[in-house]
Amino acid sequence: MNGWAIPAAICLGLAAGVLSGVFGVGGGILFVPTLLLLGLGQVEAGATSLLAIVPTAATGALRQRSYGNLRVRAAVIIGAVSILGAELGVQIATRVDEDVIRRAFGVLLLLVAARLALGVLRQRRRYPDVS
Repeated sequence: MNGWAIPAAICLGLAAGVLSGVFGVGGGILFVPTLLLLGLGQVEAGATSLLAIVPTAATGALRQRSYGNLRVRAAVIIGAVSILGAELGVQIATRVDEDVIRRAFGVLLLLVAARLALGVLRQRRRYPDVS
């Protein structure tokens, strides 16, 4: 990492932590694009993001648990099955061209953004007097 990359990484970590606490976002949506801008390859950014998410997710989950918002059983089931999915994803990521992965990630971000926008539009139609 060069001289400006370390302060950028610190800002990224802080921003991802805040967004994780507010929205339940693990940070990957922020981490990967920013790590790409910092010069990492797509696969490196994904792998780095996976490890960086661990403390963020653990801290957020523990704090949310103290408020009674955590559903441990659902989290354990999803987490256990996602281990298999992560292993499969790593196998795919190491065999597929990085440009293909980068484009697929971009499509994923667009689909998530579209889904969120549609949800807001539906809610506005359902409750037009709420701003």
